[in-house]
Amino acid sequence: MHLDRLTAYLEGGRPPGGRIDYPGCRDPRPPLRAEPVMLPGLLYFATESPTWTGGRAFYDPGVEDQLPARAYLLTLGQFSDIAAQEMFRTPDEDLDLTDVLSLGRAEIGPGRYETLVRAGRLDGSPILTFTAPWRCADVPWNAPSAAYLRHIAAGIIAGHRWSARRTAEYLAGCPGAAGRWSVAEIEALVSRDGSPGAQGPQAPEDPAGRRRNR
Repeated sequence: MHLDRLTAYLEGGRPPGGRIDYPGCRDPRPPLRAEPVMLPGLLYFATESPTWTGGRAFYDPGVEDQLPARAYLLTLGQFSDIAAQEMFRTPDEDLDLTDVLSLGRAEIGPGRYETLVRAGRLDGSPILTFTAPWRCADVPWNAPSAAYLRHIAAGIIAGHRWSARRTAEYLAGCPGAAGRWSVAEIEALVSRDGSPGAQGPQAPEDPAGRRRNR
């Protein structure tokens, strides 16, 4: 969602709040075009990110919902190199997109971001992304960190011109964030002084008033 984060994949470097330096793409040029899109499917958070701590963002195209996203016009090499960096590999070769373009889905490996998905088309070009091979309901959810959620929220606001409140309401309802991040906390992350949400989400209370983790 966030152009600054995408730039770290293209040019190399470490996005603000991250813990890992990316080598960059073989072709570091910026995208030729960027457009806001709504994709069919669900955003959820699961596993544990060594880059951000907390849950990673995944896309489940099989759920009846809509996901605000941002489409970037990239070359095959750039798309391939971003996918490689998400799997902590050195970018060095182009992906074979034959199956994902013809079938709409292709598993190029068992990893968390090695399932290619064709999520639609935009002005004649395929909208491609990658996600995990599992479904949202098949994996334990995990709350995202403040830095990670801030990047996603800021990207939605910049790309779709949503208000901070609308963005916070959307993200607070995504599995993994729901019940762990409140609307007010997420809204504070992208406000001028994001201090109210800077310490991260609080575990919700059970009916007996005890804090619980999941």
